[in-house]
Amino acid sequence: MADLMQDIVSLSKRRGFVYQGSEIYGGLANTWDYGPLGVELLRNIKNLWWEHFVHRRQDILGLDTNIFMHPRVWEASGHTRSFTDALVDCRACQNRTRADHLIEEFFAKQGKEVKVEGWTLDELARTIAENRIPCPVCGQFDWTNPREFNLLFETSIGIVSGEKSLVYLRGEIAQGMFVNFRNVLASFGGRRLPFGLAQSGKAFRNEVTLGNFIFRTLQFNLAELEYFFDPEKQDWSALFATWQAEMWQWTTEIMKVRPERLRWRPHTDEERAHYSKRTEDIEYAFPFGWKEMYGLAYRTDFDLRNHMEQSGVDLRYTDPETGRKFIPHVIEPTFGMDRTLLVVMLEAYTKEETRTILRLPVKLAPYKIAVFPLLKNKEQLVNKARTIYEALQEKWTVAWDERGNIGKRYYAQDEIGTPFCVTVDFDTIQDDTVTVRDRDTMRQERVAVGRLEEYFGEKTAG
Repeated sequence: MADLMQDIVSLSKRRGFVYQGSEIYGGLANTWDYGPLGVELLRNIKNLWWEHFVHRRQDILGLDTNIFMHPRVWEASGHTRSFTDALVDCRACQNRTRADHLIEEFFAKQGKEVKVEGWTLDELARTIAENRIPCPVCGQFDWTNPREFNLLFETSIGIVSGEKSLVYLRGEIAQGMFVNFRNVLASFGGRRLPFGLAQSGKAFRNEVTLGNFIFRTLQFNLAELEYFFDPEKQDWSALFATWQAEMWQWTTEIMKVRPERLRWRPHTDEERAHYSKRTEDIEYAFPFGWKEMYGLAYRTDFDLRNHMEQSGVDLRYTDPETGRKFIPHVIEPTFGMDRTLLVVMLEAYTKEETRTILRLPVKLAPYKIAVFPLLKNKEQLVNKARTIYEALQEKWTVAWDERGNIGKRYYAQDEIGTPFCVTVDFDTIQDDTVTVRDRDTMRQERVAVGRLEEYFGEKTAG
């Protein structure tokens, strides 16, 4: 399984999906840049998410809120107090790591699954000492005591030294939706509960990571929903189950992830976030173990209530039928977009005897179609292929490739996940048909140029 991860990292750089951040300067730990194909794959995932959860639902409205917020937002949300990790340092080599990750990885290598998130500093220190867990870098056992470290990135606004104001890069994207709850109610008067707000954007966490590629990074892409409801009229546990089903459907039917590689895992009382009454994660069987892909939390009225108390602004909802004023409760589905991309690539990656294939779902593939002239030095073939390429570009993302022999071009497109290849050859000039090749089956068929739009419309639908 470790080899699979190495294959994905190698493919990502070689084919332009993901690059190491600031690579020409030696890189910056836990930062990655999306290349030309990676940005298309990520955009396709985001767009499908928005289409599925926002455009196709009448009860969800979208927002795009600012990365910078008033620092009191993070005080009210509890992040300045409770948004922490426990870190330890190896005195021998100065390696710094998260104590929970150190313990979990130690036991994972012994074939044991141990979850320690939420443990106290004393419990973490005792476990490290009793098991004499060595440093994974130098092999020595010489750790500092665990200590808490806040995950919020701090920065400042202002241009005059001494007059700058402290602000934070957002550690989650949820708070922008909570502080705009009142604005949305004012703009869309009469909106009845339950309804949700949705947002997709970047978040930042100043954490020490294990270096598992894009699984955990300093900057990452999230998509979240805050689903508001009346706790006196709706059973929160029933709504929770409904959203579990919605998230499972998205993961298995839209993202095409195999169900046998997924599981729900409830959080223990110790590890559950300070704002949540119940949290469950969809975990995926990554090459480095079962890890969180998505999360679902029942946040009660924690956020709106705290923002109301701290800001002094009334954030209650008024029932249009009874006039009763109350603070709605919230169920929050959270989707890691970078982790989705990693899972999609892991699911799609296939090695055969003569080729490597990325069997991406058609809707996710960076390019849907590639167009080739059989020979690049035959002007008649190139001109005809260009005409077809430009026509198909009106509806789909299309690659152009005239390098090397046709077999190598096919295999290059297989490796980046392009579902269909169109080859213009000498028969095309005679009968106006082209060869269309299927990525997964390698089956080839002749299709009339005039039918290509209809043909690919059927192949890419659904």
